[in-house]
Amino acid sequence: MATPASPQRGWRAACPNCGAPVAFASAASPIAVCSFCRSTLARDGEALRRIGQSAELFDDHTPLQLGAAGHHQGVAFTLIGRLQLRYEGGSWNEWHALFDGGKSGWLSEDNGRYVMAFDAPPPALAPRAATLRAGQGLALDGRAWQVASVARTRIAAAEGELPSAPNLKDEFTVADLRSTQDEVATLDDSDAPGVRWSIGTGVDLADLALTGLREASEKTLSARGAECPSCGAALEIKLSTTLSIACAQCHAVVDVSRGVGGDLAHYAQDNAQAPGGEPQLALGSTASLALGGPTKPWQIVGYVERCEIPDDPDDERVFWREYLLYHRGEGFAFLVDAEDGWSWTATITGAPSVRGDGALWRGDSYRKLYSYTGAITYVLGEFYWRLERGERTFNTDFASGKKRLNREHAGQEITWSAGETLDASVIARAFHLPEERSAALARDSSPISGGGHSLVRNLFVAVLAIFFLVMMLRSCSRDECDDLRTTFGERSDAYQQCRRSGSGGGYVARSGGGSYGGFGGGGGHK
Repeated sequence: MATPASPQRGWRAACPNCGAPVAFASAASPIAVCSFCRSTLARDGEALRRIGQSAELFDDHTPLQLGAAGHHQGVAFTLIGRLQLRYEGGSWNEWHALFDGGKSGWLSEDNGRYVMAFDAPPPALAPRAATLRAGQGLALDGRAWQVASVARTRIAAAEGELPSAPNLKDEFTVADLRSTQDEVATLDDSDAPGVRWSIGTGVDLADLALTGLREASEKTLSARGAECPSCGAALEIKLSTTLSIACAQCHAVVDVSRGVGGDLAHYAQDNAQAPGGEPQLALGSTASLALGGPTKPWQIVGYVERCEIPDDPDDERVFWREYLLYHRGEGFAFLVDAEDGWSWTATITGAPSVRGDGALWRGDSYRKLYSYTGAITYVLGEFYWRLERGERTFNTDFASGKKRLNREHAGQEITWSAGETLDASVIARAFHLPEERSAALARDSSPISGGGHSLVRNLFVAVLAIFFLVMMLRSCSRDECDDLRTTFGERSDAYQQCRRSGSGGGYVARSGGGSYGGFGGGGGHK
């Protein structure tokens, strides 16, 4: 555990409400929350004064906890407090980090990733967060920023030591800003009439060399008596951070974002899969994969079938599949299964620079593949964002060789994600699939790389491939529809569209390789 430098010292007093001991790691901390009765306590000389009460924390998947310690940029720190914030799309944690020497920071969750941020004086002429909109460009603090999200937020609960008293009554607006330098800035209106400002960068928990983490990252909530409001079956929630879950029995999508103790909103999926139509990769299965870093075990916790919404309603829809992966230390990532092959993707902290049809990210130049409107058509498992019937997203895909970028815009949130293409054989080996099943993962085409002198050749090959693909789709046999039924289920959109097209040739797949995991939602940064 980090040891605060002199002249700081530990300090302890009894809670004036319940008498339990309340310890302070820093003599400078003015606020603490009693871990027994949840009273919010202010230091008043050598005594404590009760100024309010915090709600119970909602347990979640985070591996962090009070007392965990690590190093950031060569300086030791200890997590001594936590704020749990909620907004319409979910919740996230902000951990108060006390550094050696007395400096305070915030280790915050960010779409399944982490950011270390520090409060700073607001820039001159800083706007109110409520006046901003997602996608807007700003010049603040001598830097260029893109507004990633704007949300009405409230502090739901708190624990430990905090640098100021948490306002547990009022809502306020929070705006997240991103830069091309992997920075995250936050403007929030909680400090009326002014604004609060913080700047941070993305961090990996492994690089922080944390000790004292929670031993378990999952908690089953079935003991709370959560039942599917559609069929009454038990909802087997594995991750307490889950905001939406598909009932394993009737496949209704249940919203558990407000907890499992009250009425649960839900909706029936129109295309619930028939028995035998499970995903090619089983929910709950684990694979060792190198997703932009060292090989680590990733578990499948959710499955999504998505489609592109055509501009012309008479045009046929394009489908792809995504598997939501979870790793305790890394957060969430996606495996994307499209007709041109497999890829992985994960959300990124910063925002690429986009000019015209090109994007620049971490020294790589990307070219725009296409823009499209997407929608979720079928889900299984659990998700860290709230799923809504009919919700649509506007997506733009970019490519640089095997590398991929995706920008997804949904409501007042823009999410960037990045990843790379994967060979089907890598997926098959990682999940230890038998030969007869691994063959079904392979796709007929490969992502087209556009580089320099080969551009004309690639365009010719692409046009030729599209021509033959159209001819094949028009002459599809019933057997190919049967393959779709076996893989995705008799009532899946992909199979039904194949049947509706006549002799089976109606199923089309966008050649870009998926949305690359954006989805929005899922807990922003403060």
